[in-house]
Formats: sequence, C-alpha cells, structure tokens
Amino acid sequence: MLSVKDVAPAELDKFIAKKHPELNFLQGADWGKVHEADGFKVRYLGLYDGSELIGSAMAVIKNAKRGRYIEIPAGPVLDWDGQSKPIKYFIDELKRIASEEKCVFVRIRPNINDSEKHKKLFEKLGLKVAPFHLHADNTVMLDLTKSEDELMAGMRRQTRYEVRRASKLGITVDYTTDEKAFNDFYDLQLKTAERQGFVPSPRSLILAQHEVYGDKARIYTAKLGDQILAKGLILMTAPEAIYHEAASTPEGRKLPGAYALTWQVMQDAKKLGIKRYNLFGIAPPNSPHHRFAGVTTFKTGFGGEQIAYLPAHDIVVKPMRYKLVATIEKARKKKRHL
Repeated sequence: MLSVKDVAPAELDKFIAKKHPELNFLQGADWGKVHEADGFKVRYLGLYDGSELIGSAMAVIKNAKRGRYIEIPAGPVLDWDGQSKPIKYFIDELKRIASEEKCVFVRIRPNINDSEKHKKLFEKLGLKVAPFHLHADNTVMLDLTKSEDELMAGMRRQTRYEVRRASKLGITVDYTTDEKAFNDFYDLQLKTAERQGFVPSPRSLILAQHEVYGDKARIYTAKLGDQILAKGLILMTAPEAIYHEAASTPEGRKLPGAYALTWQVMQDAKKLGIKRYNLFGIAPPNSPHHRFAGVTTFKTGFGGEQIAYLPAHDIVVKPMRYKLVATIEKARKKKRHL
C-alpha cells in the first residue's frame, strides 16, 4: 500500500545516497536546513510502498506576494521511468499537502533529462510547464575522476590558454570558511549584480549556507597581488562540488581570475575524492540573448557534459489565482532576459 509521510531529514539523505547518487545538494537535507535557517517552513516527505521508502521530496514552503507555493528543487526523487502508479500517487499527495498548506501551486523540477518521453509523462499527469525556472535546468558537469592532464586536455583551447596565463601572471587563489568572508562575498556580489543587471541571493541565504554546511561551504578568492578579481561560493558536498554563487570586480573582467579560481576548485575537489563538478547554470541551447549567454561561453570552455534537465513544472492547486501568478512570472522572465 502506498503512503506519504513526514520523515526525518537524515532518512532522505540515506535514501538518495543509496538509490539516487546522481542527485545534487538541492534535494539534500542540508539544503532544507539552509531554508529553515533563512526562515522558511520545510517538509521532508517520504513515499512508501508498505514499509519500503521508494521516493522523497524536500519541499520548501514559500510566501510570496504573487501567492504562497511549495518549491521542490531537483525533485521529487522518484523512479520517473518506472511504474506510473507511484508517480501519480505522489503527485496527487503533493497537491493535497499543498492545499492543506494553503498554497496556490507546487513547483517541481526533478533531475531528469529533457526528453519527449518525460514531457509526455508530465503532460499526462496534468502538470503545466512553469512560467519561471527553478534553479539551474541547464548546466555543465565535469568528471573529476579524470586526471588533471585529461581535464586540461578537455578544455577549449582558449580556456586552457587563460588558465595558464593566470599562472604566468601570478594570480593566486585561496579559500576560507570564515563567516566574515561570506559577508564580504555578498557585498561584492551585490556590486556585481548592480553592474550586470541580475537579482542576487539575499544575504540571509548566503549566511545560512555558512551556518549549515560549515567547512563544506567555501569562499574562494582570486587575486593579483592585493587586487581581488573574482570570488566564488563553492559547496564541496560529495559526490559533487557546486559552483553555486559567483562575484567579480571590474578588473576581473580584464584578467583571468575566474579561470584560475575554477581550475583551483577542480584540483581541490579531486583531492577530496569528489567525483564531479557542477558549474551550475548556463543558457539553454541556441539562446544568444539569454542573460547567462556570456557565462555559458566561460563555463562550457572547461569541457565536460552539457546537461538539459526537464524544465520546471507546476502542480496547480488554485487555478484562478495561478493565472495571475503565471502572468506576473512571464513578465518577470522577459524583463530579466531568462
């Protein structure tokens, strides 16, 4: 008999580690704790077949002016290519829970490939393509089980040149896990956002990552002498490292600080035994005017596999209110060139 229950966060981590090691931090218990530290309600849900845990969802309940909703990044965690009955049951239960939580919709974006098969499955389930994305649905993944020579050889020629040029120029890269560094990172990211026209994460979310992840959350800084060129908030959450947040200075646009930083993270992650490096967020294919187009050229230059996940979909709970949400989000997406 199928059932959905609230479970201990650690149970979800055990389930994912055993059954879905391909997943990243977005469905981990720690990412839920980050949201709790940032003031959100989080529910850790398990899908059971009798006594066996067969699916899970770390669900963040968010209040927004456009309407209260549930966000399930990189989830729910299910065998999406398996039997349809557990999938439909879990979707129906998420809708019921959302109704209990007085939410307008549930936004999901499982880590499954953007295929016709999955599109048809979601359409059959009655889900709607979300008017706005949920985290990085296009990314670049680097295989860190390769040797450093193999990783270097896999880079685009210009990227390899910039990594080597950074070394010749004397650009240095180090990291710290001190709380002050997270505040300093936020301050620089705020200036970067003003210069480049994007909406940064709130300071509270940056500091919550320091609080929850501890030494696994690192602020990397690339410098030339005393001049800061680039910073990165890196999560070393085995089996995957994530280039989660970035910031730069005007000088950093002229010098290869970001290249040096990324190469250093790759080397450090390898030493920790981490198997892959998620560069976390590029533009969709054939989108030259997308806001991520510039960073896409940078990230794809390191080689690796470009991955397109199925875009976010919504489970609609309150149809009339949802129409207003969709209108607002479509306008926001257009304004931000996403």
